[in-house]
Amino acid sequence: MRFECDVLVAGSGAGGLAAAITARKAGLEVLVAEKEPWFGGTTALSGGWLWIPNHPMQKAIGVSDSLEDAATYLLHEAGEKYDPERVNAFLTAGPRMVEFFTRETAVQFDASATFSDYHPDAPGGRSGGRSIVARAYDGRELGKMLKALRPPLPELTVFGIMIGSGAELVHFMRWSKSFASAAFVARRLLGHGVATLFHGRGVRLTNGNALAGRLLKSALDAGVELWGRCAVKALTKEAGAVTGAVLERDGHEVRVHARKGVVLACGGFPQDAERRQRLFPHAEHFSPAPPGNTGDGLRLAQAIGGRLDESLPNAAAWVPVSRVPRHDGSFGLFPHFIDRAKPGVIAVTKKGLRFVNEGNSYHDFVQALLKAGETSAWLVTDHRAIRAYGLGFVKPRPLPLGPHLKSGYLLAGEAIEDLAQKAGIDPALVQEVAEYNRSAKLGSDPIFAKGGNAYNRFYGDPDIKPNPCVAPLVQPPFYAVRLEIGDLGTYAGIATNGNAQVLDEHKRPIPGLYAAGNDALSIMGGNYPGPGITLGPAMTFGWIAGRHLAGAP
Repeated sequence: MRFECDVLVAGSGAGGLAAAITARKAGLEVLVAEKEPWFGGTTALSGGWLWIPNHPMQKAIGVSDSLEDAATYLLHEAGEKYDPERVNAFLTAGPRMVEFFTRETAVQFDASATFSDYHPDAPGGRSGGRSIVARAYDGRELGKMLKALRPPLPELTVFGIMIGSGAELVHFMRWSKSFASAAFVARRLLGHGVATLFHGRGVRLTNGNALAGRLLKSALDAGVELWGRCAVKALTKEAGAVTGAVLERDGHEVRVHARKGVVLACGGFPQDAERRQRLFPHAEHFSPAPPGNTGDGLRLAQAIGGRLDESLPNAAAWVPVSRVPRHDGSFGLFPHFIDRAKPGVIAVTKKGLRFVNEGNSYHDFVQALLKAGETSAWLVTDHRAIRAYGLGFVKPRPLPLGPHLKSGYLLAGEAIEDLAQKAGIDPALVQEVAEYNRSAKLGSDPIFAKGGNAYNRFYGDPDIKPNPCVAPLVQPPFYAVRLEIGDLGTYAGIATNGNAQVLDEHKRPIPGLYAAGNDALSIMGGNYPGPGITLGPAMTFGWIAGRHLAGAP
C-alpha cells in the first residue's frame, strides 16, 4: 500500500502534534503516525507546563522579563553545552508559538506568577512567571476520539480524578481543613462519577492530559490525518533528501511519500534498555514514560546519517519515583514532585543520613543522590506531617493509611529506631533525626537550607512559620517510603539546528528531516532550569519545524 502527503510526523506528543498542526494550518497535507494505541505520548502523562520566557501573558500577571535575562539563565544552566543558535531560536520563537496556538487552535494556557524557576537566584533566574500550563479542558469536545487519548498515570489521580495545578491542587490539599475546599472536592467526585458512568473515564482533563487533548482536538479540527497503532520502520531517501518512510499499520506495510519531509517526535528513549544501560550512571531505572518510547526516532535518524549527541552530563531529566503495588500484582510509579518540600519530611540514604535540600527540584534531588553514591533513598516523616500532606501515593487525612501499610508501600515504626530496622536503614537515622529536629524547632536547616529559595517555598506549607518547608519529626508513629531513580524524558538525542532540521555527522542539515520533543537533543545542556523545560521547547521547535516545512521564514 502507498500513501502520499506533504508531511509525515512520527509521534503524537506535544512536539509532533505542534509540528503537524502548524504545517496543516499553512496548507500542507499532514499524516501523524502514532506507534501506540493512544495519542498524546508522554505529554498526556505530564504536568502540562511549558517554560516560555517572555510569553504573552507575563504582563497581565505583573511579571517583568527579557530575552537577555533568559539567555543568561540558560547559559548558566547549560554551561559548556550552551547552543546559542538553538537557544536563540527557542527564546525568539517561544512567545510567537504561544500566540499562534492560542489564536488559531483549541490550545489555551494559564500563567502563574509564583511558579518559580528551579534556580531562581542564579543569574537571569526568576521567582515566577515564565511557566504556563494548559487550561483544563472538557474531553467531551473530542467526541469519539476521547477514547483514543492516552489516560493519565493512575498513581497521579485521586479516585481516578485528574487534579489541576494551582487553586485546584490547593483545594485537594486542604479539603479536611476548609468547608469551601471540601465542597469543591465533593463536586469533583460527583462529576467524575457521572462522567465515568457515561463515558468510561473522566472528562475534565487537566495538566498534560488537557494539553494533549487540546492538541488532539486542534489536529482534528485542522484536518490532520491521524493513524494509531502505526510504527515507522524506516526512512526513505532520494538524492540526499528524506522523502518519506516505511510504516507498519495493522500488520501491513505502508510506503508513505512525504513531499516536504518527515518530523521525528517519537518520545526519546526512556524505555530503550540498551541505550539506558550505556548512558545512565545507574543500573536499576524506573520510567513512567509510555512503553513505546524505545528510541525509534534516534535509530531512524542515525540509520540515514543523522548525528546523535550523547555527551550531556545527564542523559535524562531525573525524578525520584516510588513503586506502588497494584491489585493485579504489578507496580505503578509515583513521581515525587511535591511531598519532598513539605515541613516534617526528610530524605535519607540507607546509611541513615540526609544528602540534599529535599525541596530542590527532582532533577537536582537525584543528582545529589548519585553524588552520594546511592541509587535509592527513603522519605521519612512523622504522623502529623503524613496526615496533613500525605507522602507519595499515600493521601492525607481522612483517607486511611492501612491499605498502604498492608501492601508494604508505606513502612511505620513507633520509634525512629523501629522504623530504621523495618526499612533496613542504618541506626544512624536516630541521631540524624535528632540533629535535624534541634534546628527544625526554630524553622532552620543550617546544613541544607531547605526552604531557602522561592522554588522550595512554592511547595511548602504557608501555615508553618517561620519556614514553610521545615518542621521537626516528633509525633509517632514515624513513616517511610522508598524512592528509586526514574525520569521525565531523555535529554541525549538527535542533533538539530535552529530550524529543527536534523544534522549529519558534518553538522549539515539533512534535507526533509526534522526532530522535535525528546527525540531532539535538549537545549538545557543536561540540566533542569524550570517547570516545563521539556514541553516548552517541544512545542516551540515543533512549531518551527512546521513553519520551515511550509517555507515560512
